[in-house]
Amino acid sequence: MEFGVTVASHGRWEVLTVTGEIDMATAPRFRQRLLAVIGTGAQNVVIDLSGVDFIDSTGLGVLMGGAKRVRSAGGDIRLVMAGSRLADLIELTRLDRVLDVFDSVSAAIEDSSS
Repeated sequence: MEFGVTVASHGRWEVLTVTGEIDMATAPRFRQRLLAVIGTGAQNVVIDLSGVDFIDSTGLGVLMGGAKRVRSAGGDIRLVMAGSRLADLIELTRLDRVLDVFDSVSAAIEDSSS
């Protein structure tokens, strides 16, 4: 699957849906889109990784950098990984302890735990 990022607004949440692989070659495009969304003043961001087949350390770095920026502005960032093969990696790297992970976009935007 070819890499792509789409952005949609869902109420107070901006949802980035990512497809393909996030690696050294595609991470700069992912970072650019994420920073563009954050740059518009979005304080609540969901990143849907359900369509991502692979993510390397560069991609994980983009997620962490985005989380720092959003949280420093008083916002929230969440991951969606419905049926994703990335769950083991996210758990192994303990990213699930830093970012809230949900099974669907609707669950991520409806949850009021934060």
